Amino acid sequence: MPVKNTKDFLEDCLLSIVNQSYHNWQLIAVNDHSTDTSKSILENFAFKDTRILVFDNDKIGIINALRKAFSVSSGKLITRMDSDDLMTPNKLEIMVKSLLNNGQGHVAIGQVKYFSGAGIKDGYARYEKWLNSLTKKGENFSEIYKECVIPSPCWMVYREDLELCESFNPNNYPEDYDLAFRFYKNKLKCIPCSEILHLWRDYNYRTSRTSEHYAQNYFLEIKLRYFLELENHSNGVIAIWGAGNKGKVIAKKLKELGINFYWYCDNPKKIGKEIYGTTLLHFSKLEELKNYKCIITVANAIEQDTITSFFIKLGKSSMVDYYYFC
Repeated sequence: MPVKNTKDFLEDCLLSIVNQSYHNWQLIAVNDHSTDTSKSILENFAFKDTRILVFDNDKIGIINALRKAFSVSSGKLITRMDSDDLMTPNKLEIMVKSLLNNGQGHVAIGQVKYFSGAGIKDGYARYEKWLNSLTKKGENFSEIYKECVIPSPCWMVYREDLELCESFNPNNYPEDYDLAFRFYKNKLKCIPCSEILHLWRDYNYRTSRTSEHYAQNYFLEIKLRYFLELENHSNGVIAIWGAGNKGKVIAKKLKELGINFYWYCDNPKKIGKEIYGTTLLHFSKLEELKNYKCIITVANAIEQDTITSFFIKLGKSSMVDYYYFC
């Protein structure tokens, strides 16, 4: 558990761990140069409970803190916790049982619930509902190019599987999304879960809101990098559907990489125009294209339904022929 200036929430977080129905755990908390009283709170809890170990981050940042924690850990099963969140009382018990029942090659996950004194904004509510719908069926990887499908503090894997997936070695932000892609890359299977196991605290100055490492451009870079590695391994034809900001970012990056692509949209004002040296075509022209992988950057849910229907009529399959990037 990386810890940085979360004194306002840290005691409640630690109590939620100490009070778990499952007792055979060890918490390795790494203080990431906190300037508040976080470290003293950790040390007070560690003094009372020997299952809690406290270390200082030798370097700086969440990834380095996670590396430090993993390097001194000895557990057979590994999970991550965030120091401003809460575990439900049976979280560890349920995840441990899930892994023991299913064995290596699996990721134990759980449903999540946002909470905030100021109320939860619509975007987070939609994300929570979408994420939990995937988790309930264990189909998280089926929409991995949309958003992060594994909640950063609500997964558990065998140590060997985490090592297989390079643990926290890659220096790529957002680190939770990158790890989710590595779980997907190494074909780990998500274990369905219908229970809320993690309470995700939202507040204005949480790291995911304030750090540049969680800006939208980082998410797009990760999506495109793994798409080119995992989905376009045969170097086939790439198509883009959508000429908004995300579509432009992806098109520009493909140009920089020297990768050719076709560009489609359904906006009459943009069809026929040239952007970055590529002419935008009407989406119906996709019917003439053979053996392609289409990146879809259209975010509107109603439009996505229409797009999906279009591909189904063409006999195309999601995560095989077309991929939603938003």
